[in-house]
Amino acid sequence: MNEDMTAANSAVGDGSPWLALYPANAPARIEAAPYHLLADAPRDLAKRRGDAKAFTDILPNGMSASLSFAEVDRYSDDFAAYLREVLALEPGTRVAIQIPNGLAYPVVAFGVFKAGCILVNVNPLYTAAEMAHLFADSEPAAIIGLDMFADRLDAAMEKVPIPHVILTEAASLFPMPRRQLIGFVQKYVKKQIPRPGFTSTSFAKALAAGAARVRSGADIASYTRGLDPSAPACLQYTGGTTGISKGAILTHRNLIMNVAQFLSFTGADINENDRLLTALPLYHCFAFTVNFLGFFFRGAHNVVVPNPRPLSNLRKAFEKEDITFITGVNTLFNGLLHEAWFCEKPPLSLRLSVAGGMALLDSVAAQWRDVTGTPVIEGYGLTECSPVLTFNPVHRVKRGSIGVPLPSTEIKCVDEDGREAPIGAPGELVARGPQVMAGYWRQPDETKNVLRDGWLYTGDIATMDEEGYFAIVDRRKDMILVSGFNVYPNEVEAVLSKMQGVKECAVVGVPDEASGEAVKAFLVRRDPTLQAETIRAFCKGELAAYKVPKFIVFRDELPKSNVGKILRKDLRWEGLLEQGLRRQ
Repeated sequence: MNEDMTAANSAVGDGSPWLALYPANAPARIEAAPYHLLADAPRDLAKRRGDAKAFTDILPNGMSASLSFAEVDRYSDDFAAYLREVLALEPGTRVAIQIPNGLAYPVVAFGVFKAGCILVNVNPLYTAAEMAHLFADSEPAAIIGLDMFADRLDAAMEKVPIPHVILTEAASLFPMPRRQLIGFVQKYVKKQIPRPGFTSTSFAKALAAGAARVRSGADIASYTRGLDPSAPACLQYTGGTTGISKGAILTHRNLIMNVAQFLSFTGADINENDRLLTALPLYHCFAFTVNFLGFFFRGAHNVVVPNPRPLSNLRKAFEKEDITFITGVNTLFNGLLHEAWFCEKPPLSLRLSVAGGMALLDSVAAQWRDVTGTPVIEGYGLTECSPVLTFNPVHRVKRGSIGVPLPSTEIKCVDEDGREAPIGAPGELVARGPQVMAGYWRQPDETKNVLRDGWLYTGDIATMDEEGYFAIVDRRKDMILVSGFNVYPNEVEAVLSKMQGVKECAVVGVPDEASGEAVKAFLVRRDPTLQAETIRAFCKGELAAYKVPKFIVFRDELPKSNVGKILRKDLRWEGLLEQGLRRQ
């Protein structure tokens, strides 16, 4: 370690053993943000990487289109002018974006930031009721949606109207002949475009109107003049996997610093020559910060896929581009490993893969390395942290670990009294750093519950080893108490996933008269002949008796969130109902 690194590390303190694991030249602290505001990034990249490809959208049929860094900057200027000059939105106004991955997404997002407004990411697959809850909470003055989902938006706006609606197309910003062809097929052949009951403006017309204002002398830079980095940039709603979703207030500084943290930690492992496959939805916090902002800041080429389901939708992206980097969740990697086209011809250009969002099963990580010859590097974060807190050093990956804290990040495990847990002992993971949110939107009590004395209480149970690597044991809310013994679903799922006949699994706790709670496993079989007795026998050889699933249920599929995270809460309710119990 060089002298500069030693001095920087000393400034953090002796309670950070993980600093010895940092890659060469990775700083212990980020002293200065690379940008003042998020609006500064596209202007900078247009100067540095103007003609280089920034985003390429590849459809399942192989049709594609790209935007350069200069085009992202120019189009986002146009959209910012539309919001401020045509719609007359004020700084701080919420603008919702509800579109899948595509060329319109970066233009809209950076346009919102340049307008000085607050971006509200919305899952396009939300039900009308879920949308209405989010709209009532965030009160957006405008929404950018996809024409294919206009009927769902229509139903939500009957309950919570939004003043201005802009509709994009699946082929927005594609060259005109291809855009017209795709639009014609969707509208007249497949009948996929509903007629909304609300008034709207097309995205193309909005850009044209904004461009006219720019030509007339609109001063885009003036929209954010005087805006402080502590101002909210995004309302990022939690996934709602454990309850009603809440809007995490992520500031410009939160997001910019988080990008700076993981880019400085990874160093040359992420470079401008990379071609990143983005299968995760950009409206999700993981992909938003890491894929969208992170690789954009680096000047790399982002290859986006509008919908990764079925996984065959990714095939053309792998065939047309030499993908060097992919991010995903455990279910995405596991799913690709069950695709014959992927396993028979794995991408030779692939260099690194990053997993987050849910626990990466060891069996999946091992098989991924066997098939692709490259590692899956696990990190950890949550929406409230913009979202990245930890990452495995590329040169010293520890399987089963979420890695070490990023620069300028402090993490510890604490007991129920807030005392730091001994090394190796489980405790709630708490963190502080520049990436931690300002709070929950309009929910001061919820904010106080998780932000205490400068620390964010994550609700995740973790351990730290002697070297400073952290490992997630499980969610505190998911822990199962069997006859007074703690059972962590992740541990049981890791054992189940080792069985050749198991494709996917999830474990929850259900009430039990004899033991208080019992372990219940839901499985998707790879081998249709696999029986519950065989599963229990295998588990008995790997787990203590009280951890072995008492109940085993086979399913054709498991419920998942928009990014593919298995929803234990839904399975927990299923388990209750199957046992004749009512929801409380």
